Amino acid sequence: MMKSYFQGVLFSSALLSSNEDRLFDQLFELFKELLMMTGGSVDEAVQWLHELDRQYHLSRPDYGLADFLRDLEARGFITRSGADQRLAPSSKMDADIRRSAFEDLFGKILRSGSGRHNTKKEGQGFDLSESARPYAFGDRFTDIQSADTLRNALIAQGIDDFSFTEKDLVIRDQIDQSLCSTVLMIDISHSMILYGEDRITPAKKVALALAQMIRQIYPKDSLDIIVFGDDAWAVELKDLPYLQVGPYHTNTIAGLELAYQLLLKRRGSNKNIMMITDGKPTCMKRGKEYYKNAFGLDRQIVNRTISAGKKCNKHGINITTFMVASDPYLISFVEEFSEKVHGKAFYTNLEGLGKQIFINYENNRKKKK
Repeated sequence: MMKSYFQGVLFSSALLSSNEDRLFDQLFELFKELLMMTGGSVDEAVQWLHELDRQYHLSRPDYGLADFLRDLEARGFITRSGADQRLAPSSKMDADIRRSAFEDLFGKILRSGSGRHNTKKEGQGFDLSESARPYAFGDRFTDIQSADTLRNALIAQGIDDFSFTEKDLVIRDQIDQSLCSTVLMIDISHSMILYGEDRITPAKKVALALAQMIRQIYPKDSLDIIVFGDDAWAVELKDLPYLQVGPYHTNTIAGLELAYQLLLKRRGSNKNIMMITDGKPTCMKRGKEYYKNAFGLDRQIVNRTISAGKKCNKHGINITTFMVASDPYLISFVEEFSEKVHGKAFYTNLEGLGKQIFINYENNRKKKK
């Protein structure tokens, strides 16, 4: 699976270019992909890099992989730790991976303005829109823009006989910028890497890009990231690039319950769960024991999942499911779940996942309880 994946990466990113000035950057982009695929193991990523170099001649006599690794360490992207001084990704590497994911997935969307549609609503923490309009009866006095109003009056009356009328008044509408609290749920069950398709790496990239976007553009918003397999747990941002799937079933119930608990503590007026998954729920807890059924849609598990979703909805938490598989019975489950919890569902391929997440997040920020 990894071999076929990186054959595409090699050729799509022109890594076989002979431009010496770009060689470090090209190897660096590939190395970051390898780190994400190997769960952050520098040793394993280096082994893959040597194998790819052997097959595709990535390095050159005047700049080999040993030179590249020395440069990585010298620039602070990898560091030595522990008694054995083993190489590991640094915090600088983590930040660069986030920035790359943000630029790759959301950069073009932001530059084009796609998805950034603000609404004319009163809300806490709003900003002023760029478009001005004439005053109308009922507008608030505090929304009058003095500079634009004075300019209109000067143009109409002149400085010698200065005065202004209602016609000169200019209003700038306010746009809702209510705080948004989001939990992103990522499925790490075994099916996320089954059948030769890597679904976990695109999911991680989306999470990284979303985290970076919130840091850069909406720093007052909150984002919690949780993963769910047989159980569910929160993930720190520094560990996100190196997540790996496990031999897990899919306990969507545990994910929804943890998301609910986290969002109850958040102060944002818009609370949302965005769930990336490729399968149906197959696991739940009964007391201290796990009940698992991977065959078909187990009504006990499905009903508990729907109940957990309804609890979220009852407390004003919106749920959006991003299904990255297209099996008819999976779609049937997602449609039933979304209908009963008053949520939304998107059926998207891995290439379109980033854009769907971006637009959904922007739309969520417009909503008010």
